[in-house]
Amino acid sequence: MSDRDTAFAEYFAARSEAMRGTAYLLCGDWHRAEDLVQAAFTKLYLAWPRIDRHGALDAYARRTLVRTFVSELRRGWFRRERVGGPAGEPAEVARGSAEDRLVLLAALARVPPRQRAVLVLRYWEDLSVGDTARALGCSEGTVKSQAARGLQTLRGLITPQQGEKVP
Repeated sequence: MSDRDTAFAEYFAARSEAMRGTAYLLCGDWHRAEDLVQAAFTKLYLAWPRIDRHGALDAYARRTLVRTFVSELRRGWFRRERVGGPAGEPAEVARGSAEDRLVLLAALARVPPRQRAVLVLRYWEDLSVGDTARALGCSEGTVKSQAARGLQTLRGLITPQQGEKVP
């Protein structure tokens, strides 16, 4: 193996699981997350010789992953290939970390894609507003408004409606 291939293999081994987690939060399906990560790392491998600053590699890989996700949304292939029925209303669950996580993931899957991408990058990946804007190729104001709208949508999906009982 060449030095280039060795360096890429080391980077892949170190970052693929984190990228897979981010991809899952973006799309809500582990199989599709695997596909997104594979496509992003393929693009990264092709660009590997051109990457000058390997210190900024994580940001470049994350940006590639998000752009691959958004690009697939534009093509719409997943709407024809969707497995299973549409997600129903989240069931009322007892307070507990595993149940709360499942409810949160189900609600996150129902947030519009751009808002979901902003929420994942800002609050899961813990990126700044500026870094999120650069990763998505938009302005900082757009990140702020998409985050506010995404959080409002997420709260509306998770918070019990008026008249519902909270355990």
